[in-house]
Amino acid sequence: MLDYQEQFYNEEINLIVGVDEAGRGPLAGPVVASAVILPRAYINNEINDSKQLSEKKREKLYKEIMENAIAVGIGIVDAPTIDEINIYEAARLAMNNAIENMKHDFDLILT
Repeated sequence: MLDYQEQFYNEEINLIVGVDEAGRGPLAGPVVASAVILPRAYINNEINDSKQLSEKKREKLYKEIMENAIAVGIGIVDAPTIDEINIYEAARLAMNNAIENMKHDFDLILT
């Protein structure tokens, strides 16, 4: 992912938001998304898809991300809303809410 985002940085693009969701697979429960802006020079190769990490590693990386992030936003869409609008639209809504909840300017979003 770092190689991918590097191609977007330029004079106009300095703050890139990474946004992703969790919870699209379960049959019950909410879908949750997070939007994060990390400093351009920040590198941590351990950060990966949360489903590929142990619980202990996720907790360690959560703390590190929160300590280093320029901005973080969370979006949650509950199960009744998922039933109303479908999981795809609920995931999109959660991601949009996460971006809005960051309350920070940005130049580009990568999902």
